[in-house]
Amino acid sequence: MARPPAFPVSVKGVVVQAGRVLLLENERAEWELPGGKLELGEDPRDCVAREIGEESGWRVTTGPILDCWQYHIGTDQDVVIVTYGCHVASSAPPVVSSEHRRAALVDPADVAGLAMPDGYKRSILTWLGVLAAGGDAGAGPRPSENGAAG
Repeated sequence: MARPPAFPVSVKGVVVQAGRVLLLENERAEWELPGGKLELGEDPRDCVAREIGEESGWRVTTGPILDCWQYHIGTDQDVVIVTYGCHVASSAPPVVSSEHRRAALVDPADVAGLAMPDGYKRSILTWLGVLAAGGDAGAGPRPSENGAAG
């Protein structure tokens, strides 16, 4: 019996500072959301907060899941993307890590024209809508290891 394909999971965060969205330019000259690969045993919410800290220097609070999809990067390169809305309290500019060419705070009106996967654009629009509606005042309750709210 053939083994079903397995894909790495990458968790990404939509972070808005002063009305602008944090985006990072990768080695393929595409813009992406900050985040990275989920490590074995790591909580996805903790992973996205850790990755955003590593890639931008910002501490964030992880909010709700916004979207999930399979992204085909290239031949034999697929990844499952899970995006979260995130809150940042810092007013400092992002610091670019060695993983990216540059960081930018982008006006939401400019996102549609960028070289970026549609799933990221969809997540940005979703999070901006949640924030505009006054939703998600914080990260909310986190499930405990036994699945109960804690």
